[in-house]
Amino acid sequence: MNFCIVSGSARANNNTIRLAKAIEKLVTQLGFSASVIDFEQYDIPLINQGEIDRENPTSFQKSLIENMQRAEVILIISPEYNWSTTPEILNWLHRFGETKFIDLFQNKVFATLGVSTGKGGKAPVLHLNGILNKIISFMEIESIVSPRIFESHFTKEVLDEDGNIQGNEQFTIGLNKFIAYTIQIANRWFK
Repeated sequence: MNFCIVSGSARANNNTIRLAKAIEKLVTQLGFSASVIDFEQYDIPLINQGEIDRENPTSFQKSLIENMQRAEVILIISPEYNWSTTPEILNWLHRFGETKFIDLFQNKVFATLGVSTGKGGKAPVLHLNGILNKIISFMEIESIVSPRIFESHFTKEVLDEDGNIQGNEQFTIGLNKFIAYTIQIANRWFK
């Protein structure tokens, strides 16, 4: 099984990349393939800034497209940004949620995670789940959004810059349960 882990914050030294690295370590230890897409390199134009040329994408866009194509499971990690997800994630889903990118969404399992510097992270994933379900419905494709979400509270305290968990047992248990559930959903989906 191949995982595409989208770290959806464009800020330097953000917390989503910490969680993305932690997940990458966990799923590769379980014997799966994983790639991380770091939105710090994000360059998807807004609708009024021109089209995305799928035949000649930028290096960021090419990496995103290729990793989404290869993936069976796409994990989207969003910080809580003004009680929602980031503008970059919204723009990505808006621009890629078109029929010319249908293959990137077809026959996938999506799962969402929220990140907070304090206690939070639920609002962006609930928003993301609604958007992903709308894309799946609108494009009439066969994919699924996992109902289980993960909230990473006090992220800087529980994960170092390399994604190593800093001894927080509850965090470790919660993240492992989330990954196990996502794998279970994917196994059922691809059976």
